[in-house]
Amino acid sequence: MKRIRKAVFPVAGLGTRFLPATKAIPKEMLPVVDRPVIQYVVEEAREAGIEHFIFVTGRNKTALEDHFDVQVELYDTLSRRGKTDVLERLKAMQPQPGEMSYTRQQEPLGLGHAVWCARELVGEEPFALLLPDMIMQSERGCLKEMVALYEETGGNVLAVEECDPSETHKYGIVGRGKETHTGFEITVMVEKPKPEDAPSNFFINGRYILQPEIFSLLENQETGAGGEIQITDAMLRLHAKQPFYAYIYKGRTFDCGSPEGFVEANLAFALQREEMRSRVKRLMQEIFGED
Repeated sequence: MKRIRKAVFPVAGLGTRFLPATKAIPKEMLPVVDRPVIQYVVEEAREAGIEHFIFVTGRNKTALEDHFDVQVELYDTLSRRGKTDVLERLKAMQPQPGEMSYTRQQEPLGLGHAVWCARELVGEEPFALLLPDMIMQSERGCLKEMVALYEETGGNVLAVEECDPSETHKYGIVGRGKETHTGFEITVMVEKPKPEDAPSNFFINGRYILQPEIFSLLENQETGAGGEIQITDAMLRLHAKQPFYAYIYKGRTFDCGSPEGFVEANLAFALQREEMRSRVKRLMQEIFGED
Protein backbone atom coordinates (compact mmCIF):
# COMPACT_ATOMS: atom_id res chain seq x y z
CA MET A 1 0.00 0.00 0.00
CA LYS A 2 1.43 3.38 -1.01
CA ARG A 3 1.20 6.08 1.63
CA ILE A 4 -0.48 9.43 1.04
CA ARG A 5 2.23 11.98 0.22
CA LYS A 6 0.48 14.42 -2.11
CA ALA A 7 -2.57 16.64 -1.83
CA VAL A 8 -4.50 18.53 -4.50
CA PHE A 9 -6.15 21.90 -3.79
CA PRO A 10 -8.54 23.14 -6.53
CA VAL A 11 -8.32 26.93 -6.18
CA ALA A 12 -9.28 28.19 -9.63
CA GLY A 13 -12.79 29.33 -8.68
CA LEU A 14 -13.82 32.97 -9.13
CA GLY A 15 -15.56 33.40 -5.77
CA THR A 16 -18.58 35.18 -7.26
CA ARG A 17 -20.56 34.85 -4.02
CA PHE A 18 -18.07 37.25 -2.41
CA LEU A 19 -18.06 39.99 -5.02
CA PRO A 20 -16.94 42.75 -4.87
CA ALA A 21 -14.46 41.56 -2.21
CA THR A 22 -13.03 38.92 -4.59
CA LYS A 23 -12.75 41.18 -7.62
CA ALA A 24 -9.00 41.54 -7.01
CA ILE A 25 -8.37 39.12 -4.11
CA PRO A 26 -8.69 35.31 -4.47
CA LYS A 27 -11.45 33.99 -2.24
CA GLU A 28 -8.96 31.55 -0.70
CA MET A 29 -6.98 34.56 0.58
CA LEU A 30 -9.86 36.07 2.55
CA PRO A 31 -8.82 36.05 6.24
CA VAL A 32 -10.36 33.99 8.98
CA VAL A 33 -9.15 35.90 12.05
CA ASP A 34 -5.49 36.46 11.08
CA ARG A 35 -4.70 33.94 8.35
CA PRO A 36 -6.20 33.23 4.94
CA VAL A 37 -8.66 30.40 4.45
CA ILE A 38 -6.17 28.40 2.36
CA GLN A 39 -3.64 28.43 5.21
CA TYR A 40 -6.02 26.45 7.46
CA VAL A 41 -6.49 23.81 4.74
CA VAL A 42 -2.76 23.52 4.04
CA GLU A 43 -2.03 23.17 7.77
CA GLU A 44 -4.59 20.37 8.00
CA ALA A 45 -2.83 18.59 5.14
CA ARG A 46 0.60 19.10 6.67
CA GLU A 47 -0.60 17.66 9.99
CA ALA A 48 -1.70 14.55 8.06
CA GLY A 49 1.82 14.02 6.72
CA ILE A 50 1.40 15.55 3.26
CA GLU A 51 4.76 16.37 1.66
CA HIS A 52 3.76 17.79 -1.74
CA PHE A 53 1.04 20.44 -2.08
CA ILE A 54 -0.46 20.77 -5.57
CA PHE A 55 -2.57 23.84 -6.37
CA VAL A 56 -4.82 23.91 -9.43
CA THR A 57 -5.06 27.65 -10.03
CA GLY A 58 -6.54 30.10 -12.51
CA ARG A 59 -6.09 33.70 -13.50
CA ASN A 60 -5.69 36.31 -10.73
CA LYS A 61 -4.34 33.77 -8.23
CA THR A 62 -0.83 35.17 -7.93
CA ALA A 63 -1.55 36.46 -4.40
CA LEU A 64 -1.99 32.85 -3.31
CA GLU A 65 1.37 31.87 -4.77
CA ASP A 66 3.01 34.92 -3.18
CA HIS A 67 1.57 33.96 0.22
CA PHE A 68 3.56 30.72 0.23
CA ASP A 69 6.72 32.34 -1.13
CA VAL A 70 9.64 33.82 0.84
CA GLN A 71 9.19 37.58 1.32
CA VAL A 72 12.73 38.79 1.95
CA GLU A 73 11.84 42.46 2.49
CA LEU A 74 9.11 41.62 5.02
CA TYR A 75 11.32 39.21 6.94
CA ASP A 76 14.13 41.76 7.02
CA THR A 77 11.81 44.52 8.26
CA LEU A 78 10.37 42.34 11.03
CA SER A 79 13.90 41.34 12.10
CA ARG A 80 15.14 44.94 12.24
CA ARG A 81 12.09 46.00 14.27
CA GLY A 82 12.59 43.20 16.77
CA LYS A 83 9.30 41.48 15.97
CA THR A 84 10.85 38.06 16.32
CA ASP A 85 7.66 36.32 17.49
CA VAL A 86 5.79 37.29 14.32
CA LEU A 87 8.82 36.43 12.18
CA GLU A 88 9.14 32.98 13.71
CA ARG A 89 5.43 32.26 13.13
CA LEU A 90 5.76 33.21 9.48
CA LYS A 91 8.87 31.07 9.03
CA ALA A 92 7.12 28.11 10.66
CA MET A 93 4.37 28.36 8.03
CA GLN A 94 6.88 28.66 5.19
CA PRO A 95 6.97 25.59 2.91
CA GLN A 96 10.30 24.09 1.98
CA PRO A 97 11.62 24.46 -1.59
CA GLY A 98 9.93 22.00 -3.91
CA GLU A 99 6.95 21.29 -1.65
CA MET A 100 4.56 23.50 -3.61
CA SER A 101 3.52 22.98 -7.24
CA TYR A 102 1.06 24.98 -9.34
CA THR A 103 -0.82 24.12 -12.51
CA ARG A 104 -3.55 26.03 -14.36
CA GLN A 105 -7.14 25.04 -14.98
CA GLN A 106 -7.56 27.08 -18.14
CA GLU A 107 -11.32 26.66 -18.40
CA PRO A 108 -13.94 26.47 -15.61
CA LEU A 109 -15.12 22.95 -16.44
CA GLY A 110 -15.85 21.72 -12.92
CA LEU A 111 -14.19 20.05 -9.96
CA GLY A 112 -13.55 16.82 -11.82
CA HIS A 113 -11.70 18.71 -14.55
CA ALA A 114 -9.66 20.61 -11.95
CA VAL A 115 -8.54 17.34 -10.38
CA TRP A 116 -7.67 15.92 -13.81
CA CYS A 117 -5.44 18.95 -14.44
CA ALA A 118 -3.20 17.74 -11.57
CA ARG A 119 -2.66 14.26 -13.06
CA GLU A 120 0.97 14.75 -14.16
CA LEU A 121 1.97 16.20 -10.79
CA VAL A 122 0.27 13.45 -8.80
CA GLY A 123 1.49 10.56 -10.94
CA GLU A 124 0.66 6.92 -10.21
CA GLU A 125 0.00 7.15 -6.49
CA PRO A 126 -2.98 7.75 -4.21
CA PHE A 127 -3.55 11.35 -3.19
CA ALA A 128 -5.66 13.58 -0.97
CA LEU A 129 -8.11 16.10 -2.35
CA LEU A 130 -9.12 19.02 -0.12
CA LEU A 131 -11.75 21.55 -1.13
CA PRO A 132 -10.28 24.87 -0.01
CA ASP A 133 -13.64 26.47 0.80
CA MET A 134 -14.19 23.98 3.62
CA ILE A 135 -12.20 24.51 6.80
CA MET A 136 -12.39 22.19 9.78
CA GLN A 137 -12.21 22.75 13.52
CA SER A 138 -11.45 19.69 15.62
CA GLU A 139 -8.89 18.35 18.08
CA ARG A 140 -7.35 16.04 15.48
CA GLY A 141 -7.37 17.05 11.83
CA CYS A 142 -9.96 15.50 9.54
CA LEU A 143 -7.40 14.41 6.94
CA LYS A 144 -5.09 12.98 9.61
CA GLU A 145 -7.90 10.69 10.76
CA MET A 146 -8.73 9.78 7.15
CA VAL A 147 -5.12 8.76 6.52
CA ALA A 148 -5.24 6.55 9.62
CA LEU A 149 -8.38 4.85 8.26
CA TYR A 150 -6.79 4.49 4.81
CA GLU A 151 -3.78 2.74 6.35
CA GLU A 152 -6.25 0.23 7.81
CA THR A 153 -8.51 -0.28 4.79
CA GLY A 154 -6.72 0.88 1.63
CA GLY A 155 -8.96 1.82 -1.29
CA ASN A 156 -10.58 5.24 -1.37
CA VAL A 157 -11.71 7.21 1.67
CA LEU A 158 -14.24 10.04 1.92
CA ALA A 159 -14.96 12.17 4.98
CA VAL A 160 -18.66 12.33 5.83
CA GLU A 161 -20.90 14.06 8.34
CA GLU A 162 -24.53 13.67 9.32
CA CYS A 163 -27.11 16.18 8.12
CA ASP A 164 -30.75 16.59 8.97
CA PRO A 165 -32.57 13.88 6.96
CA SER A 166 -34.77 16.56 5.41
CA GLU A 167 -31.71 18.26 3.85
CA THR A 168 -30.20 15.38 1.87
CA HIS A 169 -31.17 17.17 -1.37
CA LYS A 170 -28.36 19.68 -0.69
CA TYR A 171 -25.48 17.18 -0.61
CA GLY A 172 -23.77 14.16 -2.06
CA ILE A 173 -25.04 11.30 0.12
CA VAL A 174 -23.47 7.88 0.73
CA GLY A 175 -24.99 4.54 1.73
CA ARG A 176 -23.78 2.93 4.96
CA GLY A 177 -22.37 -0.59 4.81
CA LYS A 178 -20.06 -2.70 7.01
CA GLU A 179 -18.56 -0.84 9.98
CA THR A 180 -14.86 0.00 10.21
CA HIS A 181 -12.88 1.39 13.13
CA THR A 182 -13.83 5.04 12.55
CA GLY A 183 -16.42 4.76 9.82
CA PHE A 184 -18.00 2.34 7.38
CA GLU A 185 -17.81 0.87 3.91
CA ILE A 186 -19.71 2.92 1.33
CA THR A 187 -22.35 0.97 -0.56
CA VAL A 188 -23.60 3.71 -2.90
CA MET A 189 -23.14 7.41 -3.67
CA VAL A 190 -26.08 9.59 -4.71
CA GLU A 191 -25.88 13.27 -5.68
CA LYS A 192 -28.53 15.41 -3.92
CA PRO A 193 -31.26 12.80 -3.45
CA LYS A 194 -34.72 13.62 -2.21
CA PRO A 195 -35.13 12.71 1.48
CA GLU A 196 -37.38 9.77 0.63
CA ASP A 197 -34.76 8.40 -1.81
CA ALA A 198 -31.62 9.00 0.27
CA PRO A 199 -29.69 5.87 1.34
CA SER A 200 -28.65 7.62 4.59
CA ASN A 201 -28.12 11.11 5.98
CA PHE A 202 -24.31 11.01 5.70
CA PHE A 203 -22.96 13.63 3.28
CA ILE A 204 -19.50 14.08 1.73
CA ASN A 205 -17.89 17.13 3.36
CA GLY A 206 -15.03 18.06 1.01
CA ARG A 207 -12.17 15.75 1.99
CA TYR A 208 -11.15 12.77 -0.17
CA ILE A 209 -8.41 10.17 -0.50
CA LEU A 210 -8.47 8.79 -4.04
CA GLN A 211 -6.56 6.21 -6.04
CA PRO A 212 -4.81 7.40 -9.24
CA GLU A 213 -7.17 5.38 -11.46
CA ILE A 214 -9.60 8.28 -11.05
CA PHE A 215 -7.58 10.25 -13.62
CA SER A 216 -8.24 7.91 -16.54
CA LEU A 217 -11.94 7.99 -15.69
CA LEU A 218 -11.96 11.79 -15.52
CA GLU A 219 -10.22 12.00 -18.88
CA ASN A 220 -13.21 10.37 -20.56
CA GLN A 221 -15.89 11.62 -18.18
CA GLU A 222 -18.92 13.20 -19.84
CA THR A 223 -20.20 16.48 -18.47
CA GLY A 224 -22.86 16.21 -15.80
CA ALA A 225 -24.80 18.68 -13.68
CA GLY A 226 -24.28 22.30 -14.73
CA GLY A 227 -22.47 21.20 -17.89
CA GLU A 228 -19.34 20.46 -15.83
CA ILE A 229 -17.16 17.40 -15.28
CA GLN A 230 -18.20 16.16 -11.85
CA ILE A 231 -15.85 14.28 -9.53
CA THR A 232 -18.83 12.37 -8.12
CA ASP A 233 -19.62 10.86 -11.53
CA ALA A 234 -16.05 9.57 -11.85
CA MET A 235 -16.10 8.23 -8.28
CA LEU A 236 -19.27 6.28 -9.06
CA ARG A 237 -17.47 4.58 -11.95
CA LEU A 238 -14.40 3.93 -9.79
CA HIS A 239 -16.63 2.47 -7.08
CA ALA A 240 -17.57 -0.32 -9.47
CA LYS A 241 -13.90 -1.40 -9.44
CA GLN A 242 -12.54 -0.37 -6.05
CA PRO A 243 -13.87 -0.12 -2.48
CA PHE A 244 -14.78 3.20 -0.92
CA TYR A 245 -14.83 3.86 2.83
CA ALA A 246 -16.27 6.71 4.88
CA TYR A 247 -14.58 8.37 7.82
CA ILE A 248 -17.23 9.85 10.15
CA TYR A 249 -15.99 13.34 11.00
CA LYS A 250 -17.14 14.65 14.39
CA GLY A 251 -15.76 18.21 14.39
CA ARG A 252 -17.11 21.43 12.93
CA THR A 253 -17.03 22.26 9.23
CA PHE A 254 -17.37 25.79 7.88
CA ASP A 255 -18.24 26.48 4.26
CA CYS A 256 -16.16 29.59 3.65
CA GLY A 257 -17.41 29.68 0.09
CA SER A 258 -20.57 31.32 1.41
CA PRO A 259 -20.72 34.64 3.32
CA GLU A 260 -22.68 32.99 6.15
CA GLY A 261 -20.17 30.18 6.59
CA PHE A 262 -17.28 32.64 6.39
CA VAL A 263 -18.73 34.73 9.23
CA GLU A 264 -19.38 31.59 11.29
CA ALA A 265 -15.77 30.49 10.80
CA ASN A 266 -14.42 33.85 11.95
CA LEU A 267 -16.53 33.72 15.10
CA ALA A 268 -15.66 30.11 15.88
CA PHE A 269 -11.91 30.53 15.41
CA ALA A 270 -11.88 33.85 17.26
CA LEU A 271 -13.63 32.21 20.23
CA GLN A 272 -10.96 29.48 20.14
CA ARG A 273 -8.25 32.09 20.73
CA GLU A 274 -7.71 32.79 24.42
CA GLU A 275 -6.64 36.40 23.88
CA MET A 276 -9.79 37.17 21.87
CA ARG A 277 -12.47 35.02 23.49
CA SER A 278 -13.75 37.38 26.19
CA ARG A 279 -13.92 40.40 23.90
CA VAL A 280 -15.77 38.52 21.16
CA LYS A 281 -18.23 37.08 23.68
CA ARG A 282 -18.85 40.54 25.11
CA LEU A 283 -19.50 41.99 21.67
CA MET A 284 -21.92 39.17 20.83
CA GLN A 285 -23.79 39.75 24.09
CA GLU A 286 -24.04 43.47 23.35
CA ILE A 287 -25.37 42.82 19.86
CA PHE A 288 -27.92 40.24 20.92
CA GLY A 289 -28.84 42.32 23.95
CA GLU A 290 -29.91 45.11 21.63
CA ASP A 291 -32.45 42.74 20.01
